[in-house]
Amino acid sequence: MNNQKISIKAIINPISGVGSKRKIPKMLTDLCRGENLSLGIAFTEYPGHASEITGKAVEEGVDCILAVGGDGTVNEIARSMVYLDTILGIIPKGSGDGLARELHIPMDVKKALDLIIKGHVTTIDACKANDRIFFCTCGVGFDAAVSQKFAEGKRRGSLTYIKSTIEEYMSYQPEPYELWIDNQTVKEKAFLIACGNASQYGNNAFIAPHANIQDGEMNLTILVPFTPLDIAPLAIQLFTKQIDRNSKIKTFKGKDVTILRQKPGIMHLDGEPVMADGRIDISILPKALKVLTPEQVSFTEEVQHLFGQVTRFFDKRLPYIFR
Repeated sequence: MNNQKISIKAIINPISGVGSKRKIPKMLTDLCRGENLSLGIAFTEYPGHASEITGKAVEEGVDCILAVGGDGTVNEIARSMVYLDTILGIIPKGSGDGLARELHIPMDVKKALDLIIKGHVTTIDACKANDRIFFCTCGVGFDAAVSQKFAEGKRRGSLTYIKSTIEEYMSYQPEPYELWIDNQTVKEKAFLIACGNASQYGNNAFIAPHANIQDGEMNLTILVPFTPLDIAPLAIQLFTKQIDRNSKIKTFKGKDVTILRQKPGIMHLDGEPVMADGRIDISILPKALKVLTPEQVSFTEEVQHLFGQVTRFFDKRLPYIFR
């Protein structure tokens, strides 16, 4: 980080991936020793522990907090850092890694660590849904139901998510909604409603391809009822940043959004399922979080990264998802 004397606190989820318990701490220690940085390491032990460690580190005046883990760990830490001077660094080790991918943070640990040292700080927006903070997407309907099914499963990863999606689709029924988007009222029977501060759920599934995590607005994607023949085009467009071109998709932008439905139910916040009232009030928190990111990403690098992810997502392991 520009060779300044910087204090870093690494918060590691020890079950987030192979190497998190031993290899990553060693890499961090070697890196900080070489850069003359002060380092503290803590491992999470239970839900909510990452938030507690973050709060204590902030009180101690730590300059940078590294979140080592998946979306759950990253979001728990980031929610405790909104509108603070402390800077967030991300070492992605999850199955989706939505915020890391949105910010073009490398999935490779060594490259992500190199990025931490370069120290380019980006300030991003956050959002709040019924007083719960999220950074990428929140939603109701089908995607929220899938997130609940996925959370209840014993296995993680892309293949499990595909299986949960297919199983949920077989029984899911669209619901009527009323939306207030700034000064506009929209009524739709919808399969899902996704509110995007960022463009993707994670795994480069771009549900709001034109969303910008720094523009002070949210992008809404409404998927109206569709037939089985629409599934393949929707899936392809989801992973190629073109889902807004589908006739079954309606899009809107706004700073304040209210979603009204007939009864309470599940909503998801960055893939985390939570119970919510029949009314959900969503607002933007502009310039809320400081994060270490690449200084710039070329168009060629972005395209190569996107299609590499799509290829791996639909690789030869796909036939085994129902084992």
